Amino acid sequence: MDLPWGHEARTKFITNVGLITTAGPNGPNIMAAEWTYQLSYSPGLLAVSIGHGKATAENIRATGNFGVSMASVKQTGLASIAGNYSGKEYDKIGALKELGFGFYDGKKINVLMVKGASLNVECKLVGEIPAGDHTLFVGEVLDFVVSSEQSIGYSGGRYILPGPDAEKPSEKERKRIKTVIERHKKTLAVKSS
Repeated sequence: MDLPWGHEARTKFITNVGLITTAGPNGPNIMAAEWTYQLSYSPGLLAVSIGHGKATAENIRATGNFGVSMASVKQTGLASIAGNYSGKEYDKIGALKELGFGFYDGKKINVLMVKGASLNVECKLVGEIPAGDHTLFVGEVLDFVVSSEQSIGYSGGRYILPGPDAEKPSEKERKRIKTVIERHKKTLAVKSS
């Protein structure tokens, strides 16, 4: 069964807004990818899910590296441009610079990184996994810069800000949960040698 773009079920997902920067046969490029994930602490691994045949996918395959910048609350315009135009048809980096958005050269990779992002991560491609109509590109973290900017999220076709935290269970409820879960602990059979 498909879960297409715009389907009501998709409005229930809350994702981040990754800005994926690349260089290669399609020139310097940026795209917005809401499917951007951390996969591992050690080594640091990130994954981005990119549609087959996209300019970003072609650039990553050609160079073996990519940048991941997490969009900040001040970058909704940048994210909209990065996500709504094709790098095969438009010089999005040039347009964004003209609009006043800034970039800087990566330290470890030959890719532009986004000034003002909440997080910038430089990645070396270490794996590629076909996944339906997308490819999951896995990158090892080579360098990163954390800023004080707040990240934005994306849900239901709109940018969202982190709001008040949902309430955690009270201390009394956590104690009750622990008591119940301990009664359901599995007993492991001891193997004899």
